[in-house]
Amino acid sequence: MVLIVLGVIGSFLPFVPVIELGPELVLVGLLPPLLYSSALQTSIIDIKANLTSVILLSVTAVVVTTFTVGWTLHALVPDIPWPVALALGAAVAPPDAVSASAVARRIGLPRQIVTVLEGESLLNDATALVSLRTAIAAITGAVAVGSISLDFLIAAGGGILLGLTVAVVVNLLRRRIHDPLIDTGLSFVVPFLAYLAAEEIHASGVISVVVAGLLIGHKAPVVQTSGSRITERVTWSTVAFLLEHAVFLLIGMQVVSIITGLDGTVPWSRVVLACAGVLAAVILTRMAWVLLTQWLRGLRQAPQEREPWSHAIITGWAGMRGVVTIAAVFIIPADVPHHDLLVLCALVVVLGTLYLQGLSLPWLTRALGVRPNDPAVDALARATLLQQASEAGLHELDRCDHHEDHGVAESIRARLDQRTFAAWERLSTRTGEESPSEAYTRLRLSMIAAERQRVLEIRREGQVPSHVVREVLGMLDLEESMLDSGAEAREEIVATGDGQGGTCDELAAQPSVSPHADDDAVCRACVEQGTHPVALRRCLTCGEIGCCDSSVGQHATAHFRATGHPVMQSAEPGETWRWCYVHSTTA
Repeated sequence: MVLIVLGVIGSFLPFVPVIELGPELVLVGLLPPLLYSSALQTSIIDIKANLTSVILLSVTAVVVTTFTVGWTLHALVPDIPWPVALALGAAVAPPDAVSASAVARRIGLPRQIVTVLEGESLLNDATALVSLRTAIAAITGAVAVGSISLDFLIAAGGGILLGLTVAVVVNLLRRRIHDPLIDTGLSFVVPFLAYLAAEEIHASGVISVVVAGLLIGHKAPVVQTSGSRITERVTWSTVAFLLEHAVFLLIGMQVVSIITGLDGTVPWSRVVLACAGVLAAVILTRMAWVLLTQWLRGLRQAPQEREPWSHAIITGWAGMRGVVTIAAVFIIPADVPHHDLLVLCALVVVLGTLYLQGLSLPWLTRALGVRPNDPAVDALARATLLQQASEAGLHELDRCDHHEDHGVAESIRARLDQRTFAAWERLSTRTGEESPSEAYTRLRLSMIAAERQRVLEIRREGQVPSHVVREVLGMLDLEESMLDSGAEAREEIVATGDGQGGTCDELAAQPSVSPHADDDAVCRACVEQGTHPVALRRCLTCGEIGCCDSSVGQHATAHFRATGHPVMQSAEPGETWRWCYVHSTTA
């Protein structure tokens, strides 16, 4: 929003060059890399879990909005023909991928809402652009009613097939590429290749880019090297950051030229009415559609399965428009009646939704009591996943290393333990107390700073080859980036929920018990041995209190090994999660 204002100010300054957001610049230069960057980070699994909601918003909602806006504009300005009015409806119909993601990240919406918004924004541009081209063809009389559905099928099917083809080829190449720079360079070619190739065969370039990005991102852990993944992730994050901000700056720079471009054939009162009517139609249609589909889906669902109405309201209100709308309206032929009014209406929709909905969405979220996912749930899932991954690694170590006598296996086990302990400590160590992993991180960071300072001193002497200095500095940087300090994360973690249910027979048989009123639960074994417990666990079979594995004595695990009691519950204040030693699962 600030960048839009800066863009408007910049458009008045004589030394700022005039940059027009034409269709070629946006649809070919900006849209493919933005969509590809978002698709790389979007989970196919999450989209599949919310596929119905995504399709209802990215396809049907766009079509409904197109006709609603077209009808509204034609009713307010009868001189505008139906095909032209529908063309504007298609241009303003798709919410913007950048706006939705930015606001969702900023205010911390629940994961399901974020998934739906991001999934919708990846696909709705394709629906809108196909609808727009169909409307433009109708303006010129080059389309029959019966061919509209066929155009949709060709555009969507061709885009999917071409996106699949590009993804398969890229993944095959990546299995043979081990240089991170070459791999990242290849990734820059992908969005433009997928888009231009699809457009060349009159398919949807947007769908092609999205499909390619989703599949390539999904397969990256298998076909790429770790160095390539790190380089690509950092590079595309930077590219997306710059493009997203440049987009809104450029939108602001269009405001003056669009307003001054009105030809004056329509009275200002009618201009204001048309712009306000189109903006209202865009906002109200989306809200009504989301609430209607929520109600219809709720009729077929059990009460406990229904999505809260507050989530539907937030989803409906988070429909900010962006750069695609500005670009799409310029695709409409300039000789159609009142073209300048169409462009102004599109601009009002973009600015109106960004400022009206964008500024009020955080307030609405708080008013409805919509909260982001509990950080403790994510921390618990993270720790459990790392525990299971570590166990798989240890099994492989036991299988491969039967004759090792240099202490290598023990060193590897210690490193795995430190990583896993750090994840558990982030969840359950009391606030205000430094955990062992945090102490390790603090000391190691201090050491790395001293090591880096010494390397720089040696570099100044000029006695060591520069490439060797760079390699050593890079090693220190990589180690520093891998250090896990959960102090800030632990401050965000509150209660983990009721902990009921269970993901294995042992957990199902021993549900959570209410936390004890006394907060002075102690590990008796630690008291006897004179060691310090890090976090306490309570055996649900006998009530024994033991310390976690980050402690010196690891008495909770020792209790399980001695008794076979399978389930421990956290004995820390406010925590009710449980851990099954048998299956390494939590509830």
